[in-house]
Formats: sequence, C-alpha cells, structure tokens
Amino acid sequence: MPSSSSSSSTTTSRSKSPSRTVPPPKKYWYPHGSIDMIAVSDSYSSLGLTTTALLLIILLATSATTAIPALIEVILAAHSAISAMDSTRRIQALGMMVACCVGYWRLSRSRRPVYLVDFEVFSPPERMRVTSEKFMRKSRATGRFSEESLAFQEKLLSRTGLGENTYFPDNLFDEPPRIGIEEARAEAEEVLGTVFAGLLAKTGLKPRDVDILIINCSLFNPTPSLASMIVNKFKLRESVLSFNLSGQGCSAGLISIDLAADLLQVHRGANAVVLSTENITQNWYLGDNRSMLVSNTLFRVGGAAILLTSSRAARWRAKYTMKASVRVHAAQDDQAYRAVFQCDDGAGRVGVSLSKELLTSVGGALKANMTRLGPKVLPYSEQLKFFASYCYRRWIQPEHKQYVPDFAKAFEHYCIHAGGRAIIDGLQQNLKLSDRDVEPSRATLYRYGNTSSSSVWYELNYIEKAGRLKSGDRVWQIAVGSGIKCNSVVWQSLKTMKRASTDEQADVDE
Repeated sequence: MPSSSSSSSTTTSRSKSPSRTVPPPKKYWYPHGSIDMIAVSDSYSSLGLTTTALLLIILLATSATTAIPALIEVILAAHSAISAMDSTRRIQALGMMVACCVGYWRLSRSRRPVYLVDFEVFSPPERMRVTSEKFMRKSRATGRFSEESLAFQEKLLSRTGLGENTYFPDNLFDEPPRIGIEEARAEAEEVLGTVFAGLLAKTGLKPRDVDILIINCSLFNPTPSLASMIVNKFKLRESVLSFNLSGQGCSAGLISIDLAADLLQVHRGANAVVLSTENITQNWYLGDNRSMLVSNTLFRVGGAAILLTSSRAARWRAKYTMKASVRVHAAQDDQAYRAVFQCDDGAGRVGVSLSKELLTSVGGALKANMTRLGPKVLPYSEQLKFFASYCYRRWIQPEHKQYVPDFAKAFEHYCIHAGGRAIIDGLQQNLKLSDRDVEPSRATLYRYGNTSSSSVWYELNYIEKAGRLKSGDRVWQIAVGSGIKCNSVVWQSLKTMKRASTDEQADVDE
C-alpha cells in the first residue's frame, strides 16, 4: 500500500537524522551559592514570564558583587538558558532580560538617603566674651595700629551688625598678644574637641563608631592635621577615613557636608562626622591695610559638629534628611578669584584682603547656584513662570525684567551665611524674604558674629530652639566663601521641634 510505504520511509529518514546533543550539566558558582544552569534552562522553558523575570533578577543581583570573569560566566549561563527556548519564548525572555537590566541599573544608581542625626554648636566660655569697648581698648594696647586704623575699625564695629557679646580668643588680649602656633592649636583643640564631645554625648555615638571624619578650617592648617588631632584626642579607630579641608573659606562647612554625603553613597550605612571652625588666633591682622582690617571686626570664635549617616535604621532618630546639594565655584573669573585673598600687606604682615568687588562676585555666584538649585526644589508652576520670562526676555523684549522665582514656595526656613549685614540684606531683597525669614541670620550675626563655616549651624540651632520647625518643613542652608564659592544644602525636617527651655532660649535671644 502506497500510504504504508510512504509512512515507513518517513520514519526511516527521521531515525537517520542526527539527534540533538544535550550538553552535560554545568554548575556556576556565585557569592550566594551555585546555580545549576540546566535547571535554570528548564525553568525558563516551563515556567511563566514572572518566574523568568525573577530568575534574571537573581542573576543580576548575584553578579553585582563578583569580579569581571564571574560576570562573564553569568552572561554565558543566561545565554545558554535562553537558547533552550523556542523562538517566541526566546524573544519574550530577551525583552524581559533587557527590562531587568535597565531596572537594576537604575536601582544601582539611585542615591541612598542621607540623614542628619543631630548637631552641636560651640558655646564659648565667658573668658572669651568681648564687647566693642574691650575690642578697641585691647587693639590700642597692642601698639600695632595707627590712630587712623583704630578709628576705621571702630567705625566698622558700629555697622557690621555684631552685638556687644561676641567671642574672641582671650590669648589675643594678652600684652603682648600671643599669636603663635601653640596658641592657634590650643584654640582649635578647645573648639573642635568641645563640639565633638558634645555631639557624642548628645547622640550616644562612641568614638570607635565614627567611620568618616571631615574637618574644615580655612586659615589654619598645621602638621599633623586637625583631623589627626581629633583622632588622637578621642582615640578613633585606625581605619577611620579622615579628611582635612583648608582654604575653602566660609562655605567650607557645606562643602564638607556635600563630601560626606557622597562618601556615604559608597560606604553605605557608615557614620560621618563633620567638624567646622575657623581659627582666629593666627589670623588677627596687625597692620594698617584697610581691606584687611575688615575681617578683624567681623570674624569671631565658633564651631559646629554634625553627625550624618546613610543607615536606614537611623531614620527614626534622625532630625533631617538631605533633599538637595548644589555647589558653584566661580574661580575661573579673575575678579571673583581675588575677591577674598590672603596675602601680605607689603610690610610682611599677613592678612585676608576683601576687595570692593566682593559683593558683585558674591551676587554672580549666588545667581548661578540658585539657577541650578531651582529645578530641584521649586514647584513646576514657578519653574514655568521663570522659563516663560526667560524666553520672553531672550527673544522678544530684552529690556524685560527677569522673573525671580518665589523661593518661599520651596522652603519654610532659611539659614543664610552670617557673613555680614550687607550679604543678608542683599539676599533678603533679591529673594523677597520677610524679616522673619532672615531673623536667624541676623540674630546669629548679632549674637556670635561671623563664625565662618559654622554660622549656618548656629542659625539652624536658633530655628530649632525657637520651636519653629515642624515635620516636613524644608530648610535652605546657603553659604558663600573665597573662590568665590557658593554652596547650598536643603534639608527636610523629620520631626516637630519643641521650643527650648527658658535657659536654653535665653542664650539664643541674648
């Protein structure tokens, strides 16, 4: 019968066709164990796409901690598993694998939250207290200033916005003043040691639990470093990552915070302590150059210690979480670069010169910083208004005034660097802030003077003790320093702060 013959020949030809070679079972080792790729192949073939996706994610996750050769093995293993599928399922699996790769890549690049657990500011002892009268009397007693220079400093004291109870290193008022490196180191140790010890007591942190230590002091950079001084004094462990920043000016505190936040993305779950201060002892200018005398009447003793962590378990006890950080460095502009400049006065006396173009340079850096910060914090309505105003001014009416976004819609509180009355006035006017908004900055300048990089922490301390912070409130810290550098950090409060006790509040309101 023809049909039987045909069937027989077909069967014979099929039996002669080469059979598919089945690869021997192969296992691949990963940090979390071994995976039998034949079993994985069977799973791809028999299970749904959801399970397939989970298996692919496991492959990706387990390969994240391997070296390059192991990662190649994972890719080859996944390829062999997918090859065992039919064409339709293979396309689906490949698409799922691409989606998983993209998802894992995005997750791996996402920033871990950075929490501000607590901070401590330096409360100088009574022996450091200085009034305007005492400042002038002791300055005259040095015999280093001309009558014109003394009159100039007295005039500045009445205009700077400083009160009658700021603080100066008492060794400067000895006769003659003691301004050697030993006295400078003693000042740094008293300020930094006090705030560090206070932070440890407040948070319950042990010295051995400090993983990262960052210290910034712009004008005093001894050897061994100030970071080494703290490691020695508190016996931090030998594996601590320490950094000592100098020459960064009044914005150095927020630079240190930004550096700590970046390090916490790499060293996840670590504890980072930032110590900010400025040394007055070796930077009291004893000469007659007016551009250098300004700093004598502005800068005063101060310091702060801040504990940051990226441990999710710390959220319940942390005060704030970081929402944004923006840094701008305008030193490519010659005018900005020389606006705050340390040099000698021609007679061999070193001081910091503040140029007449300082406020102009500061304004440019502030504008650049706010332009970059705006898209991160402003509501879309304000961003659209700014963009529309920019386009109208750019292509239709160049004389049209650029719209200034309402930053009051982005923040509830402001910590503007207490660099001087002019800086605070300028920001208040440009940002259309209320007197209440800038009250922490004015109060800090009046009570403590310009404490340089730590001033924004005295301001945050003022806001806390005044009982103004509520859970969810956003705080904008902004500081300007030599370079010119302008840095911003935005925090969101995780707690509602109660008004401080009468005794604590008295120190703030004094």
